[in-house]
Amino acid sequence: MQRPEFWEQPELQEALRSRSIGQVFKAYRQAHSPALSQATLAGWLDVGQGQVSVIERGRRPVTDLEKLERWCNALRVPQELRWFRPNAPSHDAETQAPQEKSLSDLGLAYAASLPTTVEVVAELGRHDMERRTFLSSALFSVAASVAPSRDWLLATLDEATIATGKISTQQVEAMRRTFGVFQELDVMRGGGHAREQLAAYLTSHVVPLLKSNDPTTPNGQALYEAAAEQLYLLGWMAFDNGEHSLAQRYLIQSLRLAQAAESPELGAHVLAGLSDQATLTGNPDQAVQLAKAGRAGLLAKGHSDACLADLYALQARAEAAMGDGGAAARSVHLSETAFERVRAEDEPEWARFIDPAYLNGEYAHTFRDLERPEEATHFAGLSIAEAERQNRARRGSMAQAALARAAIDSHDLEAAASAGMAAAKLAATVKSSRSVEAVADLRVRLRKHSESPGVRDFLDVSGALLPAMGPHS
Repeated sequence: MQRPEFWEQPELQEALRSRSIGQVFKAYRQAHSPALSQATLAGWLDVGQGQVSVIERGRRPVTDLEKLERWCNALRVPQELRWFRPNAPSHDAETQAPQEKSLSDLGLAYAASLPTTVEVVAELGRHDMERRTFLSSALFSVAASVAPSRDWLLATLDEATIATGKISTQQVEAMRRTFGVFQELDVMRGGGHAREQLAAYLTSHVVPLLKSNDPTTPNGQALYEAAAEQLYLLGWMAFDNGEHSLAQRYLIQSLRLAQAAESPELGAHVLAGLSDQATLTGNPDQAVQLAKAGRAGLLAKGHSDACLADLYALQARAEAAMGDGGAAARSVHLSETAFERVRAEDEPEWARFIDPAYLNGEYAHTFRDLERPEEATHFAGLSIAEAERQNRARRGSMAQAALARAAIDSHDLEAAASAGMAAAKLAATVKSSRSVEAVADLRVRLRKHSESPGVRDFLDVSGALLPAMGPHS
């Protein structure tokens, strides 16, 4: 049993102020005499040693409230020191007003009723446009993604189609053209660029049509699928901008509309997004399950080799985060095999950017996380070349960051600084928190080598280009 003064040690106090569970893990281990091993701590937390290592290195912030609570219980962190809990009593589940409770839950349910889903979509869009604080301050919970994946999979395996409708084919085509424009903006300029405009379009043009059309008619079905695509894109934009709680809500509602439209391909695509989010927020075990659910639904009722390649790639990322190199390498191979079968003309519009620039970038990050610099360098180079050909700054920035990390692991400071400089310059041209975080991570890793002229130049230039990095820098 720890004495109260245990938590008063300066190193532990500093770790708690950082609001990073990884730093708390490391300080907690080192506060014991002799210091605890990662394997011992992993046993206490009921996770793998590889996961403790990943979390301590800060590769992915952990924001899952349930997981943070469970781990702090295991370490006996005093209640008053748990930074992730809301401070104000009015935010407590017991004292929260009914309206505040419903707002904090908004969008997290996979509703059986379509009218309820449409109302939730309208509310999400309105609150997003108005920048409501509950959406930006709400904590992400991976458990909220898992139940909808089961509901979607069961419904996908069970349902069938019916007949006739009100909305015109021309209106649906216009919606799809609008989606194409916003998807292009997201891919080329980052998720923070045009989300507010897309949220406005969704609430003013799309929601009224959803309320007056039945998805069991041909045009109604096409309408619901187009709306699900736009909700997915809004979720992805929020995800890319680091707003995970809002992204999760958009993605869950997109999943529900994809089911109504009987589009297993789009539903599987949404689960790929939820899987990616789960890995990024420190829940790779759940990410694997989400990717597998997407594949099960896709293979049972749909067909999209591009989506299948994406699901395997994201499963590989999750397996790498868990330290399972063999499984991750197999998943990369299965992803490559699926992508070799892709016929672009047979794939939906939303699959257009599941391409070599994207997939090779994901493979590079997989091998980066496994600390296998040779493979990471190979795939990062392929991603960079294709991103440059398409002028895709966000993808290029992230691939350059992966290349820099591989160079650090190979102890090549000159190459790391060069790739880091390229990553920073590209990140400065897009609105993407993921790109900024990748550069911030490089700055932390290279700062101890500032005696190198190349590294010093990278630190100076990246600091000037990305002042928004703030505490990360």
